[in-house]
Amino acid sequence: MLLNTSRGLKSNASQTGPRSVGLRREDKSRWERRAALTPATVEQLICDTGSRIYVQPSTKRIFSDEAYRKAGATITEDISEADIILGIKEVPEEALIANKTYLFFSHSHKGNQKNMSMLKNILEKDIRLIDYELMKDSSGKRLVAFGQFAGNAGMVDSLHGMGHRFLGMGYSTPFMYLAMAHGYKSLQDARQAVGAMGAMIEEQGTPKDFGPLVFGFTGAGNVAHGALDVFRELPHEFVAAEDLPLLVKDKNPNLNKLYATHLAIPDYIQHRDGSPCTDPNDYLSNPSGYQSVFHQKVAPFVNTVVTGGYWDDRYPRLLTNSQLKELQIQQQLGHIPRGKMMTLADIVCDVKGAFESLSHSTNIDNGFFYYDAINNIEHENAEEAGMQIMGVDILPAELPIESSQHFSNVLYPHLKELVSDSVTSNAIKLSELSATLANATIADKGKLTKEYKGLEGKLPLQSKSFQASSANNSGPAQLKTVLLLGSGMVAGPLVEHLLKRPDVRVVVASNMANEAKALVANHDRAESVGLDISNGSQLSGLVSKADVVVSFVPAFLHPKVAKVCIQERKHMVTASYVSEEMQELDDLAKKAGVLIMNEVGLDPGIDHMSAMKIIDESKRRGSKIRSFISWCGGLPAPEASNVPLGYKFSWSPRGVLTASGNTATYWTGGKRFTIPGESLLRQHFPAVRTSYKGFVFEGLANRDSLSYVDTYGLGDLSDMDTMFRGTLRYQGYSDVLYGFKKLGFLDQTSQLSKCTSWVYILKKGENTQDRTDAMVLKLGLPKDHPMVEKVLDAMQALSSPQMNQVQFPQNVSPLDAFSVLLAHQLQYLPGERDMVAMHHEFGIEHSSGKKETVTSTLIHYGNDHHTAMAKTVGLPAAMTTELVLDNKIPERGILRPTSSHVYLPVLDQLEHVGVQFVESVQASHPIRLDGTGSGAWD
Repeated sequence: MLLNTSRGLKSNASQTGPRSVGLRREDKSRWERRAALTPATVEQLICDTGSRIYVQPSTKRIFSDEAYRKAGATITEDISEADIILGIKEVPEEALIANKTYLFFSHSHKGNQKNMSMLKNILEKDIRLIDYELMKDSSGKRLVAFGQFAGNAGMVDSLHGMGHRFLGMGYSTPFMYLAMAHGYKSLQDARQAVGAMGAMIEEQGTPKDFGPLVFGFTGAGNVAHGALDVFRELPHEFVAAEDLPLLVKDKNPNLNKLYATHLAIPDYIQHRDGSPCTDPNDYLSNPSGYQSVFHQKVAPFVNTVVTGGYWDDRYPRLLTNSQLKELQIQQQLGHIPRGKMMTLADIVCDVKGAFESLSHSTNIDNGFFYYDAINNIEHENAEEAGMQIMGVDILPAELPIESSQHFSNVLYPHLKELVSDSVTSNAIKLSELSATLANATIADKGKLTKEYKGLEGKLPLQSKSFQASSANNSGPAQLKTVLLLGSGMVAGPLVEHLLKRPDVRVVVASNMANEAKALVANHDRAESVGLDISNGSQLSGLVSKADVVVSFVPAFLHPKVAKVCIQERKHMVTASYVSEEMQELDDLAKKAGVLIMNEVGLDPGIDHMSAMKIIDESKRRGSKIRSFISWCGGLPAPEASNVPLGYKFSWSPRGVLTASGNTATYWTGGKRFTIPGESLLRQHFPAVRTSYKGFVFEGLANRDSLSYVDTYGLGDLSDMDTMFRGTLRYQGYSDVLYGFKKLGFLDQTSQLSKCTSWVYILKKGENTQDRTDAMVLKLGLPKDHPMVEKVLDAMQALSSPQMNQVQFPQNVSPLDAFSVLLAHQLQYLPGERDMVAMHHEFGIEHSSGKKETVTSTLIHYGNDHHTAMAKTVGLPAAMTTELVLDNKIPERGILRPTSSHVYLPVLDQLEHVGVQFVESVQASHPIRLDGTGSGAWD
């Protein structure tokens, strides 16, 4: 008879060395009732080794606290006395105890981003981590796993889900009488229920409208065998994959049984040249030379796919979303039988893995969703179109008794080795562990083991809990350093916002010393330093000392800065567009574990965030974005717009002038339209209306609207009516600037050797008949045409006596000289305000078929302290920098702010400082995008 160790049990084993074991209370999910050790195994371990066992109390664990107490364990909340701590699922960082040996499923060895902070915390706390998933024998077979029970439960759940799907399609079937696996007390009870359902199939048959019901199983491991084990309780017949077409074409199939094919790799994989796969081992070793033909050879013939095979991103997907879309289209056309590819039971739960449609894992209590690939919509309505998808990631928890018993039994010899050999202390060398335990060790003595060194690039600089403990430390707060490169107009709001936080210091590095000094003059936790960005060692030195780098240097320099950030493993934020050169750094950034967040200004930036908010809300409701139009412009406030072009500049006009010659592409009426650069001004959009009746703008098409279909996840462009992004101006801007273009002022190819002569034209030429006649000839219009007068009036307004004091560069293009003129003549005067305007218009089709137009409009004015442009670029960049500082953006690589965990907190903060969108919902109306111009030049 065993006695409780807390009452002085004497065991058969020696008491020397650390031997204690702690059993955690599982806390990841309310469904998690499993235990790594059963009471019976606890009793055996105490008898065999004399180990002390500490068990955290739990009222939901499948085995009671009393059962563990009777087995000899000590029930205690505090398990810090234990040398080895066991669990099932990931351990919260705050619960990790330093200098212990932990065994659990960490889901970190593949670099799963959501668990990288936990792994970092394990290293910070000098914890030895042994991962059950990596405990294998010499042949590579896993030794400690729940796979069989994942297969058992997953098969039961998928059959249950099929019942709901059939009912949604209008058919009552025997599948309706099967519950989810957790609804049964034991696996045996679940088997009996499956058998009873099978008896109904033998008696009643399956719906004839669907033909033979065929299941396709992938994989050959424990998961697949567990699923097949349950399936065999049903009346069934196995068929070879090559015979599937004949089976489906059978006009008189036996519907009193189910059909299955157990797929081997050659059944759905072939060489890229189309030749068959004859050596599965070669495929496993050299996957890049192969492609999947699952969509051709399997998917059109099976109703349900049950996954049990291994997959990682080296391998081709078995079925992509675009392939699934084509299957669903062919099904609509009647080329594929109804009900085929109806259900995906992704038991291995590889999110966006072998089956791209599994976008997220599902919960036990809401285990299924539906994916309509044609419309790129996820929903939860069994009556609507789409493939049913199950991706429950804790399936064995539905069978907690059997899965815990099995797991505890297979773990026992390895745990006994740890306890008996006294290797629980992290001081023991890794080489002293058995190969099984050593190879399963991810972290040891504060470092990643050799096999997992590649994860270093994915780890954050600090774990979340380390940051929290630093912030809460009673001593002086450890300051986080933001390095700001550049000191221009938009830098002020960023510096002020960041320095509102007591834990942040800002270093402004700039080649404009006076600007930089002015930015930091009134702040205690800020300093300025000189910067020669061409000096690589100086730049690296500054970056190495920062926590986050914000780059406000000219856009073409961002990739140079990004390369240094990657080299120094420092995160970076910028407000500029992602260039091709920047995008090429994506893999390097990911490998280095570096986040480079781009496009977090106004446009790009706030435009993405406000658009994605409505797009994601629509998707969650099962709605489809049929059209998207977005306008944005930085303008003078109306009372400051009484100047030529109705426009003013607070920075160099060159970018605005060159943009007026960019070729633009957009989509409307289901067709692609292109406006050549030389015609952009003439083919402007003469009337752009927003929710505010007082503003009537005109607009210019932006360079490439079509790429944003993918950026915003809007699906197939051909399914949309309109995709358009454009720039707002006050009416009259495009016609006058086009006049200047006709006169040669936007020419970038020629050079003015003596720029003062060109200035003379502006000052005096219009007062001479010869000059006037020459310009009228260049404009290509009659003298009495209204546009002649408008252009000449604009030239007169831009000429002033003060122009004599302006220093013009020599040997520059007319466009560059014109930029100097505009910068001087169209600058903001004291007391004048600028304004930003942004307007989105969405055409939304709901799942019911109802159509609506949703608009979202922003109007924001500058003030005496900051321009509207500076605020709407600097503030979102600052707020995004805070998210990076606080480790709230888990992704790595070249990023844009299109994820809700980025755009929602930024939009919320912007609203609190007065940068707020007004949204409205209207009845659907036709989209009209007419890039016809005003007709003034016709």
